[in-house]
Amino acid sequence: MDWYHYRFRSVWDLPAAPADVFAALERAEDYPLWWPQVREVNPVDERSGVVRFRSFLPYDLVVTARERRNDPVAGVLEIAMTGDLDGWARWTVTALPAGTRARYDQEVDVRRPLMRRLAVPGRPLFRLNHALMMRAGRRGLTARLAAV
Repeated sequence: MDWYHYRFRSVWDLPAAPADVFAALERAEDYPLWWPQVREVNPVDERSGVVRFRSFLPYDLVVTARERRNDPVAGVLEIAMTGDLDGWARWTVTALPAGTRARYDQEVDVRRPLMRRLAVPGRPLFRLNHALMMRAGRRGLTARLAAV
């Protein structure tokens, strides 16, 4: 087992139209307004930016995210990440009878030295930290979409 490698999947069922969900997810610079654990998004250019995350555990993760795919017709947003995490993340937005399903897939290798040193004993906490972050993101996006 590669203790530094993670795969995550989260599914958010949201009471909003797919186009509205896609538009909100597409505006990464607005994530700190509704997702408490996304502390900063600083654009570098039109297709990339530096993002700082912090969830339950007392450390920040900083990545440079670069857009790989932005396809509103297919409902896919995908980025490549480098920095404390190297890998990719993808949103896939699909219609439901009463709203939208937003599926988040992520595959990364941890590069942050402290996380690598604590890879074996810390793995359950790192996974919990991610789950708590995703739960807060779903709640935040739901509230933001309801306010629009």
